[in-house]
Amino acid sequence: MSEPVKFVKNTVIVVFGASGDLAKKKTFPALFGLFREGYLDPSTKIFGYARSKLNLQELRERIEPYLKKTHGEADNVKVEEFFKMITYVSGAYDTSEGYQKMSKLIEEFESSKEVQEPHRLFYFALPPSVFLTVATHIKTTLYAASGVTRLIVEKPFGHDLESARALQRDLAPLFKEEEIFRIDHYLGKELVKNILLLRFGNTCLNASWNKENIQSVQISFKEPFGTEGRGGYFDNIGIIRDVMQNHLLQVLTLLTMERPVSFDPESIRDEKVKVLKAFAPIDNEDVLLGQYGKSEDGTKPAYRDDETVSKDSKCVTFAALAFKIQNERWDGVPMIMRAGKALNEGKVEIRLQYKAVASGVFKNIPNNELVIRVQPNAAVYLKFNAKTPGLSNATQVTDLDLTYSSRYKDFWIPEAYEVLIRDALLGDHSNFVRDDELEISWSLFTPLLQYLESPDAPTPEIYPYGSRGPHGLKDYLAKHNYQLQDKVSYKWPVTQPEDSEQPKL
Repeated sequence: MSEPVKFVKNTVIVVFGASGDLAKKKTFPALFGLFREGYLDPSTKIFGYARSKLNLQELRERIEPYLKKTHGEADNVKVEEFFKMITYVSGAYDTSEGYQKMSKLIEEFESSKEVQEPHRLFYFALPPSVFLTVATHIKTTLYAASGVTRLIVEKPFGHDLESARALQRDLAPLFKEEEIFRIDHYLGKELVKNILLLRFGNTCLNASWNKENIQSVQISFKEPFGTEGRGGYFDNIGIIRDVMQNHLLQVLTLLTMERPVSFDPESIRDEKVKVLKAFAPIDNEDVLLGQYGKSEDGTKPAYRDDETVSKDSKCVTFAALAFKIQNERWDGVPMIMRAGKALNEGKVEIRLQYKAVASGVFKNIPNNELVIRVQPNAAVYLKFNAKTPGLSNATQVTDLDLTYSSRYKDFWIPEAYEVLIRDALLGDHSNFVRDDELEISWSLFTPLLQYLESPDAPTPEIYPYGSRGPHGLKDYLAKHNYQLQDKVSYKWPVTQPEDSEQPKL
């Protein structure tokens, strides 16, 4: 396979939906972060395009509060230089006038730089309802026929299997698969990008990454806030579409795929597709569903208290699902995925719980666990058993700990969007979703979603805002081989002796 073309000098980047929340909070800050750190060439030209009638100063006022100045006041010069790279164009998405104006500006820029092979990157910070309209106009008016064109498309990639297939069917005649970069920002997170190296670069971990040693795998996504006035929007999506069918499933495929033949993008994506094909259908009767109610102190509202939500809504704001992977490595190991809003904390983590040691010498000794904390405070640590220091023969749970904030100093760890935009500029598809991968993931989740949205849908259990989730969660985890260890004396990160621990002569 030939090396992809790298976009370096005189690249044109067009951000569609430039006046929206996604663009101001994620896309433009990511572009600035790359520029600030020297990974976006100053010769790059950035165009913002949206329906809003703004001038450049008004666009700047929207974006600038979200730009991170990691070097303090020294970055003020970078901010000024960055905004000199931006031009804003106002225009409709469904008529040609705005695109023609954009085309003229792009051609003037490329002509002034004597560009022989245009490199154009189009970023869709747009709702799915206008994807196809904008894509069609790009193809007819803005496509670099004598150069290289790439599209970054934000999720959701459809609403279910049928709509995902329709979107792909409509985009296929316009753009080749290698020109489309379907962005899932979780694939750009530092600890998610580290999974393959942790697995395949460490013999001690890779040798135990199988059904002979691992009892259960759990991926948890917890948000401490509710829909905050966006209930009407969320009511049509639910937590499963919002984070499970995409973000968490991507993480699960990286955890469970086989070693790729190489680290080129297609080899990695081939293995992800292969393991997805081994997933058994989701059992509709083996799910735990919840919807948050008022907090126990009454200060936080229930989901249905949102004026934009129906009072009899069955929208799922918490779900726990168990997957079965029918292959030689994972047969019989429950893969638990759980996600929820309005919980007791904000956290995303992965837990691989190992099987218990043989009985005999030890009684009730806790299971080992490998924990990968994606956010906050990125860390990888292995919980294991050790003798308590001193004369005691008692055991305690301790850890081998890699917490990034304490281990790595003065490293620039890029934000997920910075990583992925740079990958797209380099033509690296490794951390983007391929069309066949998307098809299989929707095939897996659509039957469950149809069941949950049918007249016979079960009523989700109400759990208090700020709690750990539905009351049945503990039993659900135990049913799927996850042993809770919250009563174990776990000492982390520093252990000190206790006066009452052992008698002195």
